[in-house]
Amino acid sequence: MITFYPGPSKVYPQVADYAAEAVQQGIVSLNHRSAGFMDVVKETVRLLHEKLAIPANYHIALVSSATECWEIVAQSLTKTSSLHPYSGAFGKKWAEYAYKIKPPVSLNEADVLCLVQNETSNGTQVSMETLAQFRQDFSALIAVDAVSSMAGIQFDWSLADVWFASVQKCFGLPAGLAVLIYSPDALKRAEEIGENAHYNSLLFIHENFAKFQTPYTPNGLGIYMLMRVLQQVPPIAIVEKITKKRASDWYSFFAGSGSDLGLRTGLSDRAEAAVNLLINDPALRSDTVIAVEGSEKTIKDIKQAAYQAGIILGNGYGDWKNTTFRIANFPAITDEEIGTLMAFLRSY
Repeated sequence: MITFYPGPSKVYPQVADYAAEAVQQGIVSLNHRSAGFMDVVKETVRLLHEKLAIPANYHIALVSSATECWEIVAQSLTKTSSLHPYSGAFGKKWAEYAYKIKPPVSLNEADVLCLVQNETSNGTQVSMETLAQFRQDFSALIAVDAVSSMAGIQFDWSLADVWFASVQKCFGLPAGLAVLIYSPDALKRAEEIGENAHYNSLLFIHENFAKFQTPYTPNGLGIYMLMRVLQQVPPIAIVEKITKKRASDWYSFFAGSGSDLGLRTGLSDRAEAAVNLLINDPALRSDTVIAVEGSEKTIKDIKQAAYQAGIILGNGYGDWKNTTFRIANFPAITDEEIGTLMAFLRSY
């Protein structure tokens, strides 16, 4: 099966070999405070800085998931309350989760602005230009959920103080690990708050990663596989060019630009069979998740036919659960696989 599910999504085929290496070399059996495992963590952090062009003064830690990062931001970096403008289901979930931990006292006094850079539920994104405007208008910390875009497109890291992403999307790895990146200002805020009551308090995490250790027994296999994948992938500037070109091709495909697609006017002569891009404004469209809408019947029929053809399309999510399908545009997916899906959609 070829999967275009937007997370967990396709892993790089080499990951199976990397997992075998970790077992054969005893990596998965190393004590997480041993010199051998610390070397793996150190190299993984170094490669993240190098391959994703993360500034040297930004700190990196590895945790279990992006959801855990929501918790870390709320408990370790929020003094009074956080502000959560959102455009989809995951931004809303982050707000709801954060407010359970740190109930909003006054949003006018919010000291952390929380943004989802790439909203997986509906295929929208916050551009670096928009993020720069937020940076100009908001004087306190900015935290960015970049789950569906980190390692797929390039960021201006200076535009936020906290960035995080799980690895089961653009990193091309199995779920169970997340990358947390935080600025000197974020660390200063954590020190000011002084929250150190949890196993995942940022101060405790930072204390450990400063020594290339982890505060708890980690996903050692996941960290090793992340290191190996980072060794194989090109720098993010090159990856981004590929991602954006593929995104442009997908959006042109569904717009019927210069093609004989029946998708623009409908998959059959019946108007109810038409499908269209969910997001009309090109400036808001995600580079890494393409969302396509249609009637419930049409979406269901396309997904079933695709499955029978050996292709897994992403289900809709939240408000768009039954009226959209989503296509992952992640680096591990090959041009050949994209061609197969396009051919299927043309012939449907």
